[in-house]
Amino acid sequence: MARQPTVSSDSVAQDQIRAFIERIERMEEEKQAIADDIKEIYAEAKGNGFDTKVLRQIVRIRKQDAAERMEQEALLELYMAALGMAVAPRDSGEDDE
Repeated sequence: MARQPTVSSDSVAQDQIRAFIERIERMEEEKQAIADDIKEIYAEAKGNGFDTKVLRQIVRIRKQDAAERMEQEALLELYMAALGMAVAPRDSGEDDE
């Protein structure tokens, strides 16, 4: 015969569930507040004439480690070359005169 949970164990489980849910809800509220703050920063940057799409791209790139970033840049260059969109070589700063 299956053992029935006791009232006290049900109460403990209910308290734990409630505590987990309340913690999650607090974190969700904090996450939304942070998202709102970030949105305000982008709006401020836009108001100062900065391109927010580029800022977002830079933030995304800075999250990557160096090897991952180099791999993505190499693939981008390869794909662009395959499509005839090769970027002109960067000027090394030396004059050919």
